[in-house]
Amino acid sequence: MDHRMGNVSRMTVNERKFIETALLNDLRIDGRRPFDYRPLTIKLGREDGLSEVHLGQTHVMAYVTAQLSQPYRDRPNEGSFSVFSEFSPMADPLFEIGRPGESAIELGRVIDRGLRESKAIDVESLSVVPGKYVWAVRLDIHILDNGGNLIDAANIAALSALSTFRRPECTVSGDDGQEVTIHPPETREPLPLIIHHLPVAITFAFFNEGNISVIDPSNHEEIVSGGRMTVSINTNSEICAIQKAGGEGVMSGVVMQCMRIASMKAADITKEIKNYVEIFDNERTLRKVKRHSEVATLEVDVPDASMNETSQLHHITGLKNHTDLIPKSEPNTINQVFIGQASNWDPYSMKTSSHLSKHFVASPSTLSPSHVDRVVETISLPKLEKNQTEDSTMDNDGVISIAVETSSVTKTKNMLTLKDAVDKKRKMKKKMKMKNVK
Repeated sequence: MDHRMGNVSRMTVNERKFIETALLNDLRIDGRRPFDYRPLTIKLGREDGLSEVHLGQTHVMAYVTAQLSQPYRDRPNEGSFSVFSEFSPMADPLFEIGRPGESAIELGRVIDRGLRESKAIDVESLSVVPGKYVWAVRLDIHILDNGGNLIDAANIAALSALSTFRRPECTVSGDDGQEVTIHPPETREPLPLIIHHLPVAITFAFFNEGNISVIDPSNHEEIVSGGRMTVSINTNSEICAIQKAGGEGVMSGVVMQCMRIASMKAADITKEIKNYVEIFDNERTLRKVKRHSEVATLEVDVPDASMNETSQLHHITGLKNHTDLIPKSEPNTINQVFIGQASNWDPYSMKTSSHLSKHFVASPSTLSPSHVDRVVETISLPKLEKNQTEDSTMDNDGVISIAVETSSVTKTKNMLTLKDAVDKKRKMKKKMKMKNVK
């Protein structure tokens, strides 16, 4: 409340009377009704455990981190949870750098009490090696702009950050079970915190000796108010914590009325937080790291599935420097060139033999640059009947060949294969050499 005492000097007597007179007529200077909240916006960062909350002109950021540490002696099987708040002069000129003021201490205690005393976070799940290693979760709250009701905005930011936080998974190994291995997110999926419920903080301000109460007070209303009360409550209408500040007394009937209103507001805010977190989880699922093993890059010439079944051709060869292409097939054949890892190729979508795909992925590392000079014989593969079988083999050099066992399938008589063309070219080269020798 140190900043409130300083703000009193900035308000004139007429401004204070104007605010009090408007409240007597159930009006507020920003146009709201006594029990209306300001517009709430939650922004979740791309990193886990980061959130920003705009409540009217109030802007708060929360960030959650975790690290392995030693547990407390009286609680060896429980992790730790701590809350730290920072009031920067950027948010309000009356905030000072250095030692935290009264308002900073109050904000941290209210949020910590609402989460810790209600056991909203399962701290036992943070234990790794009982008595030796536990996860220490730290919640940092930064006030970026003070527009009033900092506790509610900071509480919403804290709940959003905790809901999206993921800690690394770790395993225990060794003969004595004391060796801890922390796995990066690329190898194992991080784990979320176990949160049983969300205690939402709802703040009320009291005027005119406690006869007038409003929810979500603005900065100017906090200065004029004689007292305020913060209630931490969940969707089950369970009161987790209560904080009463200011010297103005409040009747029990007014307190019970505030409890009922807080229960309804907490349900609405909890629903909004869960909606933002669900959207964040869906986006996070889409950008998960793909964990595929590294394999050699190969080029596969796969015929289109819509071509004529009686003239379907298969061409497979190694790729050298990713520049050599496969010889063209018949004119009526439509070829598609696929360059990428074998794990990304789906042979079934292109109606390719499952045996062929198995041999293709089996030993990609055995291919050498010399294989580029070799061309696989092209075989016409019509649709197989029931009594026909299809098989594929790989020779010692890693070149794949295809054999079809059938009585009715033969090589086309007048079709000149690629192998015949290559052999003819080699024979011509030998004749030229012989002539040169003579």
